[in-house]
Order: sequence, then structure tokens, then C-alpha cells
Amino acid sequence: MIKDHDHTTEAIAQRLNEGPQSFYLKEWVYGGIDGVVTTFAIVAGVFGANLSPVIVVILGLANLIADGFSMAAGAYSATKADHDNYTRLRKREEAHIERYPEGELEETRQILTMKGIEPEDVEKVTQAISKNKENWIEWMMGEEYGLAKPSHSPFQSGLHTFIAFIVCGSAPVLPFLLNAPHAIELALILSGITFIIIGSLKSLWSIKPWWKEGAETFLIGMFAAGMAFAIGYGLKEIGLG
Repeated sequence: MIKDHDHTTEAIAQRLNEGPQSFYLKEWVYGGIDGVVTTFAIVAGVFGANLSPVIVVILGLANLIADGFSMAAGAYSATKADHDNYTRLRKREEAHIERYPEGELEETRQILTMKGIEPEDVEKVTQAISKNKENWIEWMMGEEYGLAKPSHSPFQSGLHTFIAFIVCGSAPVLPFLLNAPHAIELALILSGITFIIIGSLKSLWSIKPWWKEGAETFLIGMFAAGMAFAIGYGLKEIGLG
């Protein structure tokens, strides 16, 4: 459930002064789900092929480290690409304002007109927007390119993804690592619980109730895990396992 915020004068001033907050929800959801799915896929596939539990642990841990780092590197690179693209376009927009101010003013007028601003007000609003160069550039970045200044740090994005992958991805391999009886059943239960927790946390930023988000994530994750087990079991049955 999306939380509302106060609209008192003091609360509004504080919120605007603090600026936008950086939530790494995407990294935790993406990294967490991928961690559980890929690790359980290996665990279920190897178990379905009737291989040694030691192999399950080795491949599961290897996947946690290697795939976790790969996911983190991907998140870092993607976020850095967003930063680089924003910087590139911002420099271009700044150069346009320096070299072709009248053209940029006309562009601003046309954008305002397209937004439904009354013709008699367009010029006043244009002058107000263009009065501060930095604010004008930021406004044009949003209106012309549909871009807001990136709030996520590439390093933090990669770090959150890696931690989410390791923490959530440990669930399927933990019973085998501890040599627990009925390890595959426990791995399935822990994976399911992890999917539900991830989905429930998503509801903090969603209009859906926690149980719907949890059930949706659970079904998606368990479907992927079930396919992995079926493939491993099928390969064993035809003599490839």
C-alpha cells in the first residue's frame, strides 16, 4: 500500500528540501527473485537428475557467487548508463540554450501550448521558466526527453542487487548445506516463503494488497522452479542424467 504524506506547510517544506528519496526496491525485487529462481532451478534440476547432494551444494553456492556478481555488474552498468545518458543530453541541451536561445524559447512556448496553457499566458510562463538557466535546463530535460535526474547511485544499485541475490538465493541451497533431512522439500518451502516475502514487500510501493503481491510473486517463482525440476527429472528419465 502506497503511504501518503503530510501536507502541512512545515512537512511540505521539509520534503522538498530533502529532495527525492532513493528506494532500491527494483534491485531487491529483481535481485531477490532471480536469486531464488536461478538457485532453486539448479538445486531442483540437479536433484531431479538424482545427482549427489554435494553437487547440489557446490553448484548452488557457485551460482550464488557467480550469478550474483553478474547481476550486480548488470545493475551497476545499467544505472551508470542512465547517468551517462542524462549527462550527455543535459550537456547538449545546455549548449543549445547557449547557442540558440531564441530557438529554445520557441520550443518552450510550443511545449507549453501543447500542454494546454492559454495563449495569453504562454509568454509569461516561458519567461518565468527561462529566467533561471539551471531550472530551465532541468525543465527541458523532463519535457523534451522525458528524463529526470537519476537518483540511484550505480554502486549502490549493484550492491543492493548483489545482497538481495545472495540473501534470497541462499534459501534453496540452505537445507542441503546443513544436510537437513527432506532437503528438497525444505528448499521448496523456503523458496516459496521467500517469494511471498519479496512480493509482500512490493506492496509497500504498490496499490495491491500484500497478499496479492505475495501470491503473484509466489506463482511466478514456483512456476520457473517447477520447470527446472521437470527438465532435470526428464533428462534423467531419458538417460542423460
